[in-house]
Amino acid sequence: MSNPYSEYKKQSVTTMTPVEVVIRLYREIERQLAIGINSVEAKDIPKANTAFIKAEDCIDALRESLDMSIPISKELESYYVFFYKEIVKANVSKDCTEVKKIIPLVGELRDAFTQISQMTRQEIEAQDAKNNKKKA
Repeated sequence: MSNPYSEYKKQSVTTMTPVEVVIRLYREIERQLAIGINSVEAKDIPKANTAFIKAEDCIDALRESLDMSIPISKELESYYVFFYKEIVKANVSKDCTEVKKIIPLVGELRDAFTQISQMTRQEIEAQDAKNNKKKA
């Protein structure tokens, strides 16, 4: 017999919109980085390693989902590359100084996608037109 909670979680993920998946990935990155940092500070190196690798996996998923024909994707990719490199460095050196600075940046991206998810198509198009006028 299957676990009802596992079935619920599986169904909730399969019914999420793409933006909801992105938001969930950002939250998971924040969570795993916090676990990694706390584990390094507690000298639990195996747990820190696992958490940092999970955060890297989430970043890989975000990078793979980018549509490079959309201009903002290039900017997001540069963030993701930066995040990934800093997490790898922290995992190797067990120095979390720079990784601690990533968490607020990930939170800002999560918040931006949360705002976008709450906007209507018309609001998004109006915002895009406004931004394009500023650039011209």
